[in-house]
Amino acid sequence: MRLKMAMIGGGTGSFIGPVHLMAARMDNKIELVAGAFSSDPVISARSGKEYGLSKERVYASWQDMIKNESSLSESKKPDFVCITTPNYLHFKPALESIKAGFHIVCDKPLCLEVEEALELKNAIDKRNTLFCLTHNYTGYPMVKKAREMVCNGELGTIRKVVVEYLQGWLSDKEEDKGNKQAVWRADPSKAGMAGCMGDIGTHAFQLSEYITGKRVKKLYSQLNTFVEGRLLDDDATVILNFEEGIKGSLVASQVALGEENSLSIRVYGTKGSLGWKQMEPNSLLLRWKDAPMQVYRTGTGYEAIGSTASKHNRLPAGHPEGFIEAFANLYRNFAINLIALKEGRQHDQQYDYPGIDDGIRGMQFLDAVVRSSREEEWADV
Repeated sequence: MRLKMAMIGGGTGSFIGPVHLMAARMDNKIELVAGAFSSDPVISARSGKEYGLSKERVYASWQDMIKNESSLSESKKPDFVCITTPNYLHFKPALESIKAGFHIVCDKPLCLEVEEALELKNAIDKRNTLFCLTHNYTGYPMVKKAREMVCNGELGTIRKVVVEYLQGWLSDKEEDKGNKQAVWRADPSKAGMAGCMGDIGTHAFQLSEYITGKRVKKLYSQLNTFVEGRLLDDDATVILNFEEGIKGSLVASQVALGEENSLSIRVYGTKGSLGWKQMEPNSLLLRWKDAPMQVYRTGTGYEAIGSTASKHNRLPAGHPEGFIEAFANLYRNFAINLIALKEGRQHDQQYDYPGIDDGIRGMQFLDAVVRSSREEEWADV
């Protein structure tokens, strides 16, 4: 079975839209059948032509797309809607798509406010809707292995988590230079309550909870805006208190000059520790209390790598897999789950993906970060 996908956003000039499309197509389980690719009808029409769609299934607005596509026969109607718009255009398209009977894949963060996130959760629960939030870094095989090792107790009792996400592309005021990606990210009406933390800090936070399997209960944050005249944060440091006494720190910055896309995480337990870096994603570094250091590599086929990590490999050892492949793993896993639902059977739990609860956690995290920084106090998450 191939699933049919409709797309909102992701037209010409988009960064993340084409990434979603490449990822969705990689495993030949999904085909694009319709789209409203831009708020500009000309761009939407041009994008639809580039993507090989017929004119009648390319729309000038997402409202028209949902209305028309939901009225089609089951053989033509999309199985799910993919939302790749800026943050402020996640909530309404997602909610209306759910109400129209579509399953959802949505870019992160989920929306602009916790209340919106909870409303989406309520709509999803009422309709048994599948919802994937594309925190794509959870799709890497070595991230799966890291989670498996921590949750199986192989590192012992976890004591400390250190997660960082460093970029340098906003070291200057790019939003005043016509950089389309910078313009909406620096606008509170479009990006939401946080800038850097909403864009990349939520990835770091979600990764820390995913790998540890534990929730952050309290945090203390300092949001910084280094570039003069910028309306939202471009840098932040956060102290994290997890369940079970685990302590952590999160540093996110988009003014770390010279950094490209440096997401990394280290987890320290009583028996050993692990480290993973997004810019070297095929390696998982392990250090032990009473044994030599180890490096696990994707695609090696060794039994120690484990079945969950291996199921998220695509190529033999030595063939780098990266951002697109990790993204594609989320789409493949979502497709496996949706096909199983449509066929009335159980799916393999190893094919997981971030969902609505991750989205709610992200919004709760941002709300706590902003409150803590503003009030200079600890905040509950």
